[in-house]
Amino acid sequence: MSQTPTERLRDYLSQLPPQSQALLMREFERALERGEDVAVASFVLEELRKIVRGSEDDNKPRSEDPARLMFRVLEPFLIDPKESPRPGQLRRSSLTSVWQWLEREGIPDQIREFEAELIGLRGAPASQVEQLVRKLQQAAAAAIDKLINPEPGVDRQRTMSRVGPPSAVEDLAPIGAVLKNRDAIDTFNGKLSSNLRVFGESQVNSMIAALNVPALQTPILLPFALTLILNHLNQPWQIVRMAIKVAGSDDEIKVAATPYGVAVTMAIQDLARLTADLREEIRRGHYGNVAENLKVIHDGIRGLRTELDIRSDSSWGKQLAAIRVDISNAVKSEIESVPGRVRRLLRQRPDKDIASGARLDQLEVDETAALIDFVAVCRTYASELAINEVTQRTYSELQQYVEKSTDALVQSLRGSDARVKPFRHQQAQAAVRFCELLFSHDYASLMSRAVENAMVVVERKPAARAG
Repeated sequence: MSQTPTERLRDYLSQLPPQSQALLMREFERALERGEDVAVASFVLEELRKIVRGSEDDNKPRSEDPARLMFRVLEPFLIDPKESPRPGQLRRSSLTSVWQWLEREGIPDQIREFEAELIGLRGAPASQVEQLVRKLQQAAAAAIDKLINPEPGVDRQRTMSRVGPPSAVEDLAPIGAVLKNRDAIDTFNGKLSSNLRVFGESQVNSMIAALNVPALQTPILLPFALTLILNHLNQPWQIVRMAIKVAGSDDEIKVAATPYGVAVTMAIQDLARLTADLREEIRRGHYGNVAENLKVIHDGIRGLRTELDIRSDSSWGKQLAAIRVDISNAVKSEIESVPGRVRRLLRQRPDKDIASGARLDQLEVDETAALIDFVAVCRTYASELAINEVTQRTYSELQQYVEKSTDALVQSLRGSDARVKPFRHQQAQAAVRFCELLFSHDYASLMSRAVENAMVVVERKPAARAG
């Protein structure tokens, strides 16, 4: 019987040398990461994995990719290319450029040797693989250090430009530093608890003691160690407590003069990133995470202003003020638009203006309810985020209008014409939903019963004629 195309491909791939199979797998994985030829790459990669692992049922992603193994230590610090890195962060896209440079001219011989040894260690204990990985990481760190600190007479700028775009060149030194000091980073990371719920004085003292390692005290590596702590904190802004403790003062000038002053910069830049995310979510009409993000930003700004003596005209003070202005600009127009949307939905139209079979747009009702909830959330955090006046005014306006409109709709239901009564009922149901958001569940339940009672048709007997 003739073979299917899939069977012919599998036979061809199985006849390739192990090194060629590994090379193909790596190239197809990179194609998937770049989004190129996804369907073809996924299919061929799946067949290769089956052959290499000797199991038809094992479709788990391959972990033996040399670049992934070497850069695994960088995972806690990677961010998406669209984001701007703060101290202690690296662009994920930079890793591809750095690896390609290492393959091309940095340590090509060592990488080929690593790949060959890796194939030979398939199925071996993880400790043996780790020994190879550490050896490769040290070689890569040495090559990066040599590139950054060239011998006299070598054009440093020209040689570094061969690594890739400016963003990759900017990340080159910290990548090399983390690879070189992997052991120190791993040891420190092992001392962190999975969740630092309360970052009090004892925890702060413990972290400062654990960081008392020369390799981690350098300006280039300290932000990465602090990032590991940040990743464990329930309230990330509390990282500034380490800087305050080291400075022995809450004065921003004294705090900024210590190496740990970078912790304040990191906390503020994280708040700025959250603000940018919040602005984008609001622009797209996605309110699912708004409450959580607003709370984190609010708590962060309040915590920084409470625990640090930050001057309004200082760099940190101006950054915090910019965050508050950014939030105000992002939410103000949305908040002010809500009363108008509520009025469009609950407005009492004359019967003649309501077409037979007219219905409220349920999507608009859902969006308006989400916006009312959004105003309520903003009201909770208004004072710290410079949106107090507009939020309080809008919320009060919504309460007054919805309360009056609900009463009016209940009254109109009692005497509505049968043709328009279904539409009025939908308006009343929307009003009850808004009442629950603006008042309480009990009040909304009361109004809901009033609406349903108004829908009951009471047949009246004709009056008897006088004899």
